Amino acid sequence: MEWNQLLSPGRMRQTGGGMKYARPADLRSEFEKDYHRIIGSASFRRLQDKTQVFPLDQSDFIRTRLTHSLEVSSFAKSLGQNIGENILAYRKDPHFTPQMKEDICNILLCAGLIHDIGNPPFGHFGEETIREWFRKRLGKMSFRSMPLTEILPPQMREDLYHFEGNAQALRLVTRLHYLVDEYGMNLTYALLGTIIKYPVSSLEVDPVSEDIKDRKLGYYYADRDVFREIQEATGTEGKRHPLAFILEAADDIAYKTADIEDAFVKGFFTYGQICEELESIRGGEKGAEEKGYFDPLEKLKSLRQRGKERGEKNPEEYAVKNWIVRLQGLLLNCATFGFTSNYKAIMEGDYGHDLFYGTFGEKLTDLLGDMAYRRVFSSSAIYKMEMTESVILTFLMDKFVGAAMKYENPDEQPDSIDKRLISFVSDNYKSAYHFHSEGKSEEEKLYLRLLLCTDYICGMTDSYAKRLYQELKAMF
Repeated sequence: MEWNQLLSPGRMRQTGGGMKYARPADLRSEFEKDYHRIIGSASFRRLQDKTQVFPLDQSDFIRTRLTHSLEVSSFAKSLGQNIGENILAYRKDPHFTPQMKEDICNILLCAGLIHDIGNPPFGHFGEETIREWFRKRLGKMSFRSMPLTEILPPQMREDLYHFEGNAQALRLVTRLHYLVDEYGMNLTYALLGTIIKYPVSSLEVDPVSEDIKDRKLGYYYADRDVFREIQEATGTEGKRHPLAFILEAADDIAYKTADIEDAFVKGFFTYGQICEELESIRGGEKGAEEKGYFDPLEKLKSLRQRGKERGEKNPEEYAVKNWIVRLQGLLLNCATFGFTSNYKAIMEGDYGHDLFYGTFGEKLTDLLGDMAYRRVFSSSAIYKMEMTESVILTFLMDKFVGAAMKYENPDEQPDSIDKRLISFVSDNYKSAYHFHSEGKSEEEKLYLRLLLCTDYICGMTDSYAKRLYQELKAMF
């Protein structure tokens, strides 16, 4: 893979994009234009009311998908600066230029903003609930007197079983923003390639693959032409775009450190318990101190001592919050090293790990993730919230999938309730459905109607999903 193609400024609909001398009064690069398209979109604004960890939380401190995305965007740009400068300084690629470094930073800035834009209400548990709904219900639903599991071709069926926010993000920005035409936000190929973390179809997913790119669904059958166009334009051809590794590392840094900070503030664990957890990774790797890495436990203790010396009212809270900032800097260094030390394999598409693999940060990120899982995500408080979320999403799926099955179905007319339910669905989404279903078989139209339902539900905020559930259940 070559950077001059990987950083393609082209778009599916060319409107001067990529043309060096087009519209000279506008001095923005194509990637800077992407930024303005994103922040002006309704889908981006909706992230302010979508769950990161704690749904429908009343605290202003706790992160939402919007604040998380802003953090990922910032970390991704910082990594782009570090890595780009390293490539230039050590002449890893004779064709790499300072302008490419700037373009990488702008692409990653945008990618961080939209990496979670396709997630449904209630975070990753929302994704899991939708997947489970299809696995339980699809075989019990019929079309022309046949179960849907027999009607739908394998890839369409597996798309539903492997429903994934990453694939939905690609679909959202390329299909569903039907404002001007069928090209959605019409973002650059380089940016679209960056957000495709898993360049595989639902038939190729292998959750236990040694290659990280195969572990989740990257695109739906409905969006296969878009995926191929992006791959061809960027020259990735079935491989992960190098910037996808950087975006993933930025996401890991943001959520793994933020989850600890938010959970500490919410009282899921104490300063002392964090210290106990950190004992398990004392010592780090050989030569860590010489590389500028620090002992996380000793750093946390020293910050607590500093808090006491400063007369802080709560030195433990002072320590944890400042420690999180130090960890983020440490992990940025680790991810930079992970990319630059594996540069050749990444550029050849042969690298199958995340950027922390084999670095000092690997044990630390694993521990942070494990801490959050054991002490937060497996807690009774979170389980209770997830039970409520499951009831809401299951009810909405039951109602809207049933209505979508009859929508423009020549064999079954919708009743008065079905018509009203479909009227709630965004006109943009229905326009996209009409455009992309034109000339398709009845089986594919059925599949697209099922996606129309998930498109609508994924576009909901947490508060809207809860409110709509209450209204439809007549819970006033």
